[in-house]
Amino acid sequence: MIHKYDVTIRIIRESDFPYMAKWLNDDLVIEYYGPRLTLEQIIAKYGPRINKEHYVMPCIVEYKEESVGYIQYYKVPKEQLKIYGYPLKEPIYGIDQFIGRSDLWGKGIGTQMISALLEYLNSRLGINTVVLDVKSNNLQAIKCYQKCGFRVVKELEDSSLLMEWELDSSRN
Repeated sequence: MIHKYDVTIRIIRESDFPYMAKWLNDDLVIEYYGPRLTLEQIIAKYGPRINKEHYVMPCIVEYKEESVGYIQYYKVPKEQLKIYGYPLKEPIYGIDQFIGRSDLWGKGIGTQMISALLEYLNSRLGINTVVLDVKSNNLQAIKCYQKCGFRVVKELEDSSLLMEWELDSSRN
């Protein structure tokens, strides 16, 4: 689907579920991404997404041809737009992601995968605004998101920050 830098982003497959189970049971990963999920819970949650029965587009991130993380994108539902304080008429997309191998944190992979996805969302889908929420204590992720052009726009009730990326017309 997307290949840029040393990163490939592709649609998740059922054969990826064991990776997800390993990652979503790693104490370091779930500290920021949580919750801990069993293989059965992963199948129940991500199976409908694979079958396009859910609005979220689930993807696996490969780094140098090895599965290392997860990223998803979706059109933010109207109920969530209201909570965030956005107009209901704008097409705003959300993303969520994690690198499942903590030994690869801090190596620039997150910046690569997010930049590649933002470029895809803008060039292929015409998306100009993308939001994400991040736990306010996840300083490494916040720095990564800022490198990708996100800025903090709001503090959320659950000790999280809402961050926004908007296409800067000077980038074209």
